[in-house]
Amino acid sequence: MTTGPVLAVDQGTSGTKALVVCPERGVLGSGFAPVRPRHLPGGRVEVDPRELLGSVLAAGRAALAGAGEPVTAMGLANQGETVLAWDPVSGEPLTDAIVWQDRRAEEVSAGLAPHGEELRAATGLPLDPYFAAPKMAWIRRHLTGEGVVTTSDAWLVHRLTGAFATDAATAGRTQLLDLDTAAWSPAALEVFGLAGERLPEVVDCAGPVGATTAFGAEVPLTGLVVDQQAALLAHGAAGPGEAKCTYGTGAFLLAHTGSAPRRGGSGLVSCVAWRLAGRTSYCLDGQVYTAASAVRWLTDLGVLSGAADLDAVGGGVPDAGGVVFVPALAGLAAPWWRGEARGSLTGLGLDTTAGHLVRALCEGIAAQVVELAAAAAADLGAPLASLRVDGGLTRSALLMQTQADLLQLPVEVAALPDATALGVAALARMGGEPGLTLKEAAPGGAPSAVYEPRIGPDEAAGRMAAFRAAVAALPEPSAPASSR
Repeated sequence: MTTGPVLAVDQGTSGTKALVVCPERGVLGSGFAPVRPRHLPGGRVEVDPRELLGSVLAAGRAALAGAGEPVTAMGLANQGETVLAWDPVSGEPLTDAIVWQDRRAEEVSAGLAPHGEELRAATGLPLDPYFAAPKMAWIRRHLTGEGVVTTSDAWLVHRLTGAFATDAATAGRTQLLDLDTAAWSPAALEVFGLAGERLPEVVDCAGPVGATTAFGAEVPLTGLVVDQQAALLAHGAAGPGEAKCTYGTGAFLLAHTGSAPRRGGSGLVSCVAWRLAGRTSYCLDGQVYTAASAVRWLTDLGVLSGAADLDAVGGGVPDAGGVVFVPALAGLAAPWWRGEARGSLTGLGLDTTAGHLVRALCEGIAAQVVELAAAAAADLGAPLASLRVDGGLTRSALLMQTQADLLQLPVEVAALPDATALGVAALARMGGEPGLTLKEAAPGGAPSAVYEPRIGPDEAAGRMAAFRAAVAALPEPSAPASSR
């Protein structure tokens, strides 16, 4: 049984954050190591897997050095849908890692369109190259038939411990997991042409997986989970209808649905929240592909010097000046599922300033989250009471106020940053302390700020109508996805 500090590692798209967390004394040490995915023509996004592992080791070692004391367990959160092929004997990667944002598997998805409803019924997920299975099939068709092909967490776990495992929540992001049984689906594997693959063992999100000496003395790995579900847990959103949104590279809204999957018609994904002691909890999941990545795009154009400038630049004007920005810079996810969509900026004039563009971007991100919240409410049969939020962009008062205004609900900002790492820290503790409950392990705490709507419902509805009109005006693809 472990009662001491734990090492929590959040391996994300643009970097890895590690915390040493003590249940009594809080965060004792932290570390960060950047990751630099390559954005290539044709919607391709890839990264050297060695960079992912190197960032995990560097961030973890920095956190441990800052804490200055040993840990009793470790937890690892991961990106979810990022995949690679690798040699299970040597552990060496056979391909680059194809990042979750990558669209190259559109040809695979298009070719399997007749199986779309069958796959959604079995796995809870729509047929889209965002998920892991189309990328896995693409690797097998175009890169290599050698080794194993898995999500990035299985490779990291193997390199750290020698185990061949993934957790139920991450497995649920592949489109190869049966949603009802939380076991690999033979039917889905057959559809994707992956029936003969050696797949990792699907384990609980809390429990012993193996042990690592990568950070010095041997430490058991006792927590595994996909990043967004870790954040949901950190917010204490463990009851039906409780929701959170994380604003990172993308924005991700999850709403807990209890012990049974909720398959609705809103366009949201139904997936595993976590599995503990063999019992599976479920959630609805909606995605905005570009949030901080859209801010970075404006920064690269010279409109901003960085995300810290959002409030200063956007605060220089009272509104968006009629500019409407649909930041579909990597396509539109839920509830539209238009991966081919491109972003649009309308309403520009000679009087348009950088401030108007920034405000329009904030509205574009917030409006997509409103659509996700509305879809979740439709599937749940009841409106959300509030929205708990975390992630780097929650530092922007402009974005958070815009979110509250358009959502017409309070937006509660997490008191502690790094919700994903804190969530996997809670799972690592549970994995090392049998009998510890989710409520006891979750960090909890009052929000650091609450943003209340400052506009009325009519104005909010008008601004949402302008955004929806801009989405409706986006051009349809000129050719089928399979020929792109």
